[in-house]
Amino acid sequence: MEVVIREAIPNDAGALLAVTKVIGGETDLLIMDEEGMALEEEELAYQLARLYESENNILFVALVDAKIVGVASVKAEANVRMAHIGEVGISLLQSFWGFGLGSLLMDEVILWAQESKIIRRLELTVQSRNLRAIHLYEKFGFQTEGVLKRGARLDDGQFLDVRLMSLLID
Repeated sequence: MEVVIREAIPNDAGALLAVTKVIGGETDLLIMDEEGMALEEEELAYQLARLYESENNILFVALVDAKIVGVASVKAEANVRMAHIGEVGISLLQSFWGFGLGSLLMDEVILWAQESKIIRRLELTVQSRNLRAIHLYEKFGFQTEGVLKRGARLDDGQFLDVRLMSLLID
């Protein structure tokens, strides 16, 4: 399987919306649901153009056979006091779980953060029951800083604990 990881561009908007709807409907381990990004294609294209010019925000896409199968993002504030903190998100189509794509995406995120000279802290939240994702994050040096009791809720009303994890970029 040949994988290409690159920065998302405005022309990716339609494919991104389609794949995030599928990803959101496949699992309840993410904040995103079957609505995906819940944006219009033109609005997402505009946001991708702005991201492309940002020094502390990025969206990577993972492509297999020229089709988007996963995404990784770092979202940071423009405010100088918070601009060094990047919130990480990674998601893949379920049929591509277990092939190392999450690791490839995390490699790209960390390398980008190191080269950015702005991002000095990566952080994320993950449901405590998402052991596969926790293992991935720990493999890359992320540490649990705390547990948010009732940090997420399923559609059936069940509350879930969520871990706050971080990696300092030095």
